[in-house]
Amino acid sequence: MELDILALNERIKSESAFVGQIVEQIEKVIVGQKHLVERLLVALLCQGHVLIEGVPGLAKTLAVKTLSDTIHTGFQRLQFTPDLLPADLVGTLIYDQKDGTFKPRKGPIFANLILADEINRAPAKVQSALLEAMQERQVTLGDTTYPLEEPFLVMATQNPIEQEGTYPLPEAQVDRFMLKVIVNYPSRDEELEILRRMTKGEVPEARAVTTPEQIIKARKTIYDIYVDEKIENYIVDIVMATREPSRYGLDDLGSLIDYGASPRASIYLTIGAKAYAFLRGRGYVTPEDIRAIGMEVLRHRIIPSYEAEAEDITPETLVTKVFEKIEIP
Repeated sequence: MELDILALNERIKSESAFVGQIVEQIEKVIVGQKHLVERLLVALLCQGHVLIEGVPGLAKTLAVKTLSDTIHTGFQRLQFTPDLLPADLVGTLIYDQKDGTFKPRKGPIFANLILADEINRAPAKVQSALLEAMQERQVTLGDTTYPLEEPFLVMATQNPIEQEGTYPLPEAQVDRFMLKVIVNYPSRDEELEILRRMTKGEVPEARAVTTPEQIIKARKTIYDIYVDEKIENYIVDIVMATREPSRYGLDDLGSLIDYGASPRASIYLTIGAKAYAFLRGRGYVTPEDIRAIGMEVLRHRIIPSYEAEAEDITPETLVTKVFEKIEIP
């Protein structure tokens, strides 16, 4: 087994070389935001989708656009607005008067990387159309179903302020996002670097350094990354602790959580930790990988009770308490 792990490590180091090239190109454009960039790469490598939340001006849109620039692939930015229709997203059938038939006109969803900007500004029908495409990875126009080309990744942003006129995503739909990333303000040094870089008149650009084929190959490699049985039990204990807190000595959380994490959490914690190990050139998963990706996987899958909301206890606080309690293998 040890020889297999060593061989796998060497293989991972070789096949993950392109990750460093992507990060290098992104850093030409984006100052800081390493946390966000790593999570975008994890989702890309896991066939997952990302929900990004942060106040305006924190380079959420720019980070997603720059990631797409590093890959030889199709990119579409969709500005979600209250008057958007599902057909504006997935396409529709157009009547051809010449031969009297309906022909499909595919919408912008037929791209590899989709940026759904301010997803909470679109009405429920549009949100549902997008989330259906995310889940099924196909779109039906008329009687014909069209598969979406891989890699297919939706990166949706939402603004935590100005909630007037918005349509919050239902919890059941939010669960379809693999990760929910909160983007914070840059540090003082990063702010100074942003100021200097963005006020010189020449905006740096990232160049393409990888291909969709390389991404798909990396995805297959990630499934081979070794996860020990103790790590698997650690993941299950974390997820179960959000559903049955008292069973794990978290009696104080019982009245604070209405609904715990779904089985998707266990799946995404495992595959996300594998991708995180891949980014670091390792062929095996450690507990640190689980803890590194755990908050983004769990924060939107735990529904706090009314009591928790009344006491200003956030899902992040609940997740932190679970990680503190569950013993690290």
